[in-house]
Amino acid sequence: MQLALFAATESRVVTPYKTQLLKWVGNKQRFAHEIAGLFPEKIGTYFEPFLGSGAVFGTLAPERAIASDVFQPLIEIWQTLHEAPERLKEWYAERWHYVTSGEKVARYEDIKARYNADPNGADLLLISRTCYGGVVRFRQADGYISTPCGVHDPIKPASFFFRVDEWHRRTEGTEFVAMDYDAVMREANPGDLVYCDPPYSHSQAILYGAQSFSLDKLLQSIAHCKRRGVYVVLSIDGTKRSGDLICDIPIPEGLFEREVFVNCGRSMLKRFQMGGRTLENEVVADRLLLTY
Repeated sequence: MQLALFAATESRVVTPYKTQLLKWVGNKQRFAHEIAGLFPEKIGTYFEPFLGSGAVFGTLAPERAIASDVFQPLIEIWQTLHEAPERLKEWYAERWHYVTSGEKVARYEDIKARYNADPNGADLLLISRTCYGGVVRFRQADGYISTPCGVHDPIKPASFFFRVDEWHRRTEGTEFVAMDYDAVMREANPGDLVYCDPPYSHSQAILYGAQSFSLDKLLQSIAHCKRRGVYVVLSIDGTKRSGDLICDIPIPEGLFEREVFVNCGRSMLKRFQMGGRTLENEVVADRLLLTY
């Protein structure tokens, strides 16, 4: 497999887009344009079956896309963005005013408790923008959100409304579905592109404890796509601790044609785990594997 570096001759031109709608662990907003720049110039439908915050998808702003995740409350947010953006604004404004008009931590805990009793997109939206570092952490046993309130106040409604309008415009051609990645990837046709950003085995398992995930199964799905002429890009563990730890993931021989490492900077998840201490030795690199 060829180890590739970013080069103008290999990349489409993708303009950086830094405006996040959601804060989410593993968010790739800062370097999403570099990832999207490796996609073929011409693709059919764009698929992103581990949607999360949708950083790469939002930066690419494809004409046709199917964006999915098995996490229903998350998809509820995206579906509301697409179908009823004004309602999404109302969700946020109502909860923002509640949190900021009293003791912030206590009121954040109220919303978190309500979410844990009845998981829903409206409460998850506020939690994602208010919790520590955007690290929405799920308890492995039952999916209970355990992340404490962050130090900084959530963005004001006017700023969030602007983001909603921007993201609504960028995702007009998208269908958002709550579906397992394998089922979604089976819908991809020759010339389509699937970008997979699954939970990372070395760092994010606890954050996705409520979801079952098998890397072997995903690799089988990717192999099926490749045989059908579907382009696939996989983001997977690369290096941590300033390159000292190589996250060795068993990859079937011949499945991928190219490999690229992208510097992701400091790990926000690690900052959360270290109680906010400095992260000079916790630089993370994302490993991109391409089937073409």
